[in-house]
Amino acid sequence: MSVPSSDSPDSPDASGSSDASGAPGSSGPPASSAAATSVLVPYAGYLRVYEPLAAFPEPERSHWARYVRRPGPELPDAQDELRRSLAALVPVPPVPVPVQESAEAFVTTVDGTVLVCPWRTRLRGWLALTELEGGTLPAPVLDAMLPPVVRAQLTADHERWRTRNPDARPWIRDAAWRVPLRWFVLFADEEREYVPRGGSGTGTAAGAGRPGSGAAPVLRYRTPMAQARRRLARALKALRESIEEGPMTEGLVEVGRWLEEFHPRALVELDYGGLVHAVGAEVLAADHSAADVAEGIDALRAGDGDAAMAAYERFAERWRAVRDLQFAN
Repeated sequence: MSVPSSDSPDSPDASGSSDASGAPGSSGPPASSAAATSVLVPYAGYLRVYEPLAAFPEPERSHWARYVRRPGPELPDAQDELRRSLAALVPVPPVPVPVQESAEAFVTTVDGTVLVCPWRTRLRGWLALTELEGGTLPAPVLDAMLPPVVRAQLTADHERWRTRNPDARPWIRDAAWRVPLRWFVLFADEEREYVPRGGSGTGTAAGAGRPGSGAAPVLRYRTPMAQARRRLARALKALRESIEEGPMTEGLVEVGRWLEEFHPRALVELDYGGLVHAVGAEVLAADHSAADVAEGIDALRAGDGDAAMAAYERFAERWRAVRDLQFAN
């Protein structure tokens, strides 16, 4: 996935596997390769789902069981994934979608249960290509980035693959220069985890900071799948009773359908990822976006439109300032 798939915006100011078996293939060089440099790759946030090993069919279940037990260096993180993706853009023509599906995953442990979030970089690359072709990039710019002949071949490859994997879906969603409002609906403020720069994250989840004085800050939320689904259902009910159907409700429905594809004992994680490098430490420490979203939904449920609008404006202003950095020199 050299071009990350970005989740579509939902606020007014923001605008598988390599074969039918489901078993992942080779993903290229290991995390210790030259592609894994010390350069930090911003600026995107991520919504991830970690599933227990029991959720995966064979032979993939055995693959992940071996993967989490493998000796050697620590498991790769989100920066490793992005560095490999960017390395694939160096050749001419570029390789925006890997030839084989990734055999890598993010791993964490909750209450003694190992949970796995497959990268699925090939699938996500195809999805990102679809979004690029239907996006706002002028045709000459898109053609310069990815020549039409390359895009045509990738589209044909994806269509053939989809006929063998009609139910495939990604475990990871990403959004450049923002975290969509609807993602925060899944979480509560008390689930917020903030580790300032130089701190040490916990576990081996994708957003966990690596030990050492140079470790990047981490801001993430994590919640059980059952809780995420309940919060989304309550938020959708409150919105439908208060406002007309539109992008906000449609976005929640779409996220809900995605979550329904996963194991009921999965873990849902919202990770600020590279976005932590786009804002200052004070702003990051004071960011309680999930609390703003929850306050707005509670206000709608209580019929207090003014309070709901005030909460939304706080949220929108915070993320508008981040998105504006996209166009700064």
